[in-house]
Amino acid sequence: MVRLSTLVRFASVACIVAVAGCTTKPAPTEAPPPSQMAPQASENESNIVAGSEQDLKVNVGDTVHFAYDKYNVQDEDRTVLQRQAAWLQKYPAVRVTVEGDCDERGTREYNLALGARRANSVKEYLVSLGVSSARVDTISYGKERPICSESTEECWAQNRRGVTVVAGGASS
Repeated sequence: MVRLSTLVRFASVACIVAVAGCTTKPAPTEAPPPSQMAPQASENESNIVAGSEQDLKVNVGDTVHFAYDKYNVQDEDRTVLQRQAAWLQKYPAVRVTVEGDCDERGTREYNLALGARRANSVKEYLVSLGVSSARVDTISYGKERPICSESTEECWAQNRRGVTVVAGGASS
């Protein structure tokens, strides 16, 4: 009886460890500079599953950038959002979350509010293009998730962004 109890405990701990390992989020990857935001064809495109997060990122573009202390969508980023809207219309089961991010300048509270305005600005633009608002959530990370950590204008420009990520309904 003691061996069975020990075996059950060991199996329970192993299951908990396995499940905990599956729930860890991968570290954010570095986004390309704004000048390289147009999707590029690559050899790996044949391995990309249509309607997946990788499809959105590689073939459509998942990031738009903002001017310092601004949250309005810039003209050069409207084409990325138009491609996102078309992609979302092509895959009606997909839900997304728009993440609003800021550079390191400003207080934590101010940047959380600015990140929320940026995410909402992207959402409103997608909705104006026909995407159902029920399919688009928003979240602000403020300055908490920089992709570049240098204190330079080029780096800050990379961190002032809105990133669209697949939240559900994507193909595997």
